[in-house]
Amino acid sequence: MNRPLIVANWKLNKTINETNAFIEVLIPLAKDTNDIDIVIAPPFTALHSAHLALKESNIRLSAQNLFHEDKGAFTGEISPLMLVDVGCNYVIIGHSERRQYFQETNEIINKKIKAALKHALTPIFCIGESLAEREAEKTFDIIRIQLAEGLKEIKPEGIIIAYEPIWAIGTGKTATPEQAQEVHNFIRNWLLSFYGKDASKIRIIYGGSVTPENIESLMNCIDVDGGLVGGASLKADSFAKIVNYRRRKS
Repeated sequence: MNRPLIVANWKLNKTINETNAFIEVLIPLAKDTNDIDIVIAPPFTALHSAHLALKESNIRLSAQNLFHEDKGAFTGEISPLMLVDVGCNYVIIGHSERRQYFQETNEIINKKIKAALKHALTPIFCIGESLAEREAEKTFDIIRIQLAEGLKEIKPEGIIIAYEPIWAIGTGKTATPEQAQEVHNFIRNWLLSFYGKDASKIRIIYGGSVTPENIESLMNCIDVDGGLVGGASLKADSFAKIVNYRRRKS
């Protein structure tokens, strides 16, 4: 198993003051957790403040999105250069909400991953199927297409894959450990066939109603390297329980 990674995706939540208050509570709760990579993804407006607050901590910073160009006439967009300038280490790309509400295609997502890597940002590349696609037994076909088109002409170094079944995002439903492991194993094997042995170092994390109650069972799956946490990451004590799942166990 690769080094675990736990990411908090706050989506459209938290002001600057709320971000600072969260970080003030989280840092002491997570300071002794050194065997897991911890990342938080606030909204754009709070990134600079979060960067300053996290400087002396073991917690890293992610953006929730980026544009694939460095600069230009693209009103309302944020470039990878701007994210690096504000202190980001990671960026979430291809989340199902971006695909659904903003019509992001695999081609667009591919451009964004390339832009992130060009500027040494670690992309957290999201993939996943809808409930209708799962019920139609198309899960593996959807995942295969998203991987092939999203990773076109991209090397394996510095990539993180986040499997998020759309039917489990914000619904309270979670893939069972067996369901998560089945898809993560499929992703792992696809990556190995695409990249060769270098793919074994690519971390594959699970997202979709991850909570303090289910994190341990998910992390016990051999091909699950971490979690992309939504609602349960909005409260510092809840998120701390997730990142400290190993310490709670001992």
